[in-house]
Amino acid sequence: MTAASSRSSWSERFAAQAPTGPACPRGVFLVSPQGLSISAESALDNAYMDAASGADSARALQQHAALHAALSRAGVPTICFAGRAETPDAVFPNNVFATARDASGARLIIGSMRHPVRRLEAERADIVDCFRAVLGYAVCDLRDKPGISELTGTLVIDRARRIGLAGLSSRCDRDGVASMRDAFGLAEAFEFPLHASEYHTNVVLSVLASRALVLAPGGLADAADAAALADLYAGAVIELDAAEHAAFAGNCIAVRPDQVWMSERAADALRPSSRAAFERLGFDVHAVALDAIEAAGGSLRCCVGELY
Repeated sequence: MTAASSRSSWSERFAAQAPTGPACPRGVFLVSPQGLSISAESALDNAYMDAASGADSARALQQHAALHAALSRAGVPTICFAGRAETPDAVFPNNVFATARDASGARLIIGSMRHPVRRLEAERADIVDCFRAVLGYAVCDLRDKPGISELTGTLVIDRARRIGLAGLSSRCDRDGVASMRDAFGLAEAFEFPLHASEYHTNVVLSVLASRALVLAPGGLADAADAAALADLYAGAVIELDAAEHAAFAGNCIAVRPDQVWMSERAADALRPSSRAAFERLGFDVHAVALDAIEAAGGSLRCCVGELY
C-alpha cells in the first residue's frame, strides 16, 4: 500500500472512532533530573540537544521541582521518582514507561528503546514495582517484541478515540508501531515519516484532550501527511511556524480538559494568533521555565508520563 493510498483512508477510519474514553490522564508521573547530562548516544539522532553548552544539573533540578509544584497546585496528582547518574535521559520517562486502561484493566507499558543508555531506564525495578505492586497495574513489556517503540515520544495518542499518530524515524519503525498499537489497545494507528531532522513525534505535534491538534507541519517528511492530519481535526488545529516549533511549542500536553502545559520558552514563542487559538479552543496556557532540561533535547511533554 502506498503512502497516498494509506493516507486517503485516514478520514474514514478516524470518523468511525467516536470519542468514548477519557481524553486526559487521571494523574502524571515524573523522574527528577539527578544525573542529567548530555548523552552522547542520544545526541546521535536528537538535534535538539545543546551539546556545546551542556546541561546545568543544579538548575535543571530547580526547574523540575518547580514543574512538580506547579502541577500539584493545579490539582494534578503527580508522582515523582528519583533520577540516577547512570541514566542521564531519565528526566524524559514517557519514552520508556506509559500506561493504558481499558476493560481488561490498567497496565504499565515498557518501551523498546533504540539506544543502550535508555534501555537502562527500563530496568528500574522500583518504578516497575510501584506500578505493579503498589498501584496494581499489569506489566506489558515491549522489549521482547519486534521493532523500536519509544512509546508516547514516538506515538501521539488521541486517547478518547483510541487512535495513535505514529511518526516513523530512527526511534520508531513499523514493527514498533504494531507492538505499541496492541499494547495501548488502539483501534487505529496512522503512520507517517518524520522529517529527517526529527527524532520524536511529540516534538512536532500533540493531540489535546482529543479535541484539538497542535501541529508543526515542517516536522513531517511529507506535506501531504501534515495536511491529512490537519483535516482530521478541521477547525481545531493550531499550526505552528518554524520558530514556535524550534521553541518546543509542539511539545505540549493537556493534563486537564481546559489546561495546556508547555515550557516558558515555548509559551514565549507563541504568536498572538497561536495563543488566541489555544484560548478559542478552551485551553488556558500553563508555562514553566525548563531551559536547563531543554538543553538535554526535550521539553515539558517529554518530562510527563501519563497515568490512566
